[in-house]
Amino acid sequence: MAQAKGIKSALISVYHKEGLRPIVEILNQLGVEIYSTGGTEKFITDLGINVIPVEDITSYPSILGGRVKTLHPKVFGGILNRGENAQDQEELKSYDIPQIDLVIVDLYPFEDTVASGANEQDIIEKIDIGGISLIRAAAKNFKDVLCVSSRQDYSSLEEILKENKGVVSLSQRKNFAAKAFQISSHYDTAIFNYFNTTEAIPTHKQSFDKGKELRYGENPHQQGFFFGDFEKVFNKLHGKELSYNNLLDVDAAVNLMSEFHGEDPTFAILKHNNACGLAQRNTIHQAYLDALAGDPVSAFGGILISNSELDKATAEEIHNLFCEVVIAPSFTDEALEILTKKKNRIILVQKEFQFSDKIVRTCLNGVLVQDRDAKTDAFEDLKTATKLSPSDTQVEDLLFASKICKHTKSNTIVLAKNKQLLASGTGQTSRVDALNHAIEKALNFKFDLKDSVMASDAFFPFPDCVEIAGNAGITSVIQPGGSIKDELSIDYCNENNISMVMTGIRHFKH
Repeated sequence: MAQAKGIKSALISVYHKEGLRPIVEILNQLGVEIYSTGGTEKFITDLGINVIPVEDITSYPSILGGRVKTLHPKVFGGILNRGENAQDQEELKSYDIPQIDLVIVDLYPFEDTVASGANEQDIIEKIDIGGISLIRAAAKNFKDVLCVSSRQDYSSLEEILKENKGVVSLSQRKNFAAKAFQISSHYDTAIFNYFNTTEAIPTHKQSFDKGKELRYGENPHQQGFFFGDFEKVFNKLHGKELSYNNLLDVDAAVNLMSEFHGEDPTFAILKHNNACGLAQRNTIHQAYLDALAGDPVSAFGGILISNSELDKATAEEIHNLFCEVVIAPSFTDEALEILTKKKNRIILVQKEFQFSDKIVRTCLNGVLVQDRDAKTDAFEDLKTATKLSPSDTQVEDLLFASKICKHTKSNTIVLAKNKQLLASGTGQTSRVDALNHAIEKALNFKFDLKDSVMASDAFFPFPDCVEIAGNAGITSVIQPGGSIKDELSIDYCNENNISMVMTGIRHFKH
């Protein structure tokens, strides 16, 4: 074993004691001298195993309510000394500093404390000083010291100790050091981001300690990973593993349906991040049927999402459709029995969770960061620009269409009627093309556009769109406004009995 070293001494000081016992027992069997502090020292003593208090090394007690315990040259000298450096070894003898070969230290649960809603002082006290210093020191000196910085690595350590009787290779020590620096950098990132919620320093830091390798990325020749805590958002009840593309569609679906949280039963079908069907009705069964009617062709292989519990009747209808993922806040037992008959169909129960307030994407040799578009157009935002005001029913449809438009790739036009998505033109380079595509699609599926409404994600620089819409039977329009030629579109609407409202808010989605 190249550059292998045996463990003769260990410093153990951990917050979490779970899983520690077998490690300590093996070390004791190997005759390893163990140093410890506070609660960990008591834990080891209660096992009937001899342990040397750190205070015996430093000749200094734990002070300041435990804030200072291990921060001492005799502790850090024992960790940071270089075995091949004669001067270092001479100084160990001169200052009576013990050699430390193994450091087992974890960190105070800072993130968990923040998530619990604790007060600031409790959070500050969970900023680890001694632990993070010990981890960095031991990991830095991996050529001589093994650093174990998480209980997640106890099983690996136990296996090494058993198989090699306390002898550890250089590659093993370096691997544990890499894990240690990942933990320390993640920890510091969490602390910075906590402070930066109020200080707003223009720096972007992000760290995830949970990652999952996916089958591949967007295409089979691309490697893909998901970094995040999927279980905080969903309970996965059934089906195959989610792919990279599944996750993108699921993210789009969840963001879109958040606009209808707490409203009447609403069902959406998405394909390639865009809604191809969406309806709001008195029952989720009818909402599904009307969402499917919006585009039964594109629905094949889509992502289905509901804002209400899925029942047996709805599940029976869904079962007739090939779909990748079904998402709902809950499912009846009868619905699950039906939906799980197809082994690959992914069934997700969505939990209540907090969306990130930032959107991040790679760009060139860096990243773009922006605030999440948390603005939803509401009644109080509407300013009637035409002589004719929309009816109450039209206003409901306009706001309904606006919510869909916000989550559809720009340039986009959304057509809706009676809280049903009739069609949308998505991702077009021209808004006229988007509108023509939406009209053609709606007519292909036999929708009557008379008295329907139109939503646009940006203003109309010319009256061409409202003219095309009016000729198709559309009678009310919602758009942000702001063009220097707004009056051209307003004039056309006034001359042709079309109502138009402006929101003053643009919802581009690139």
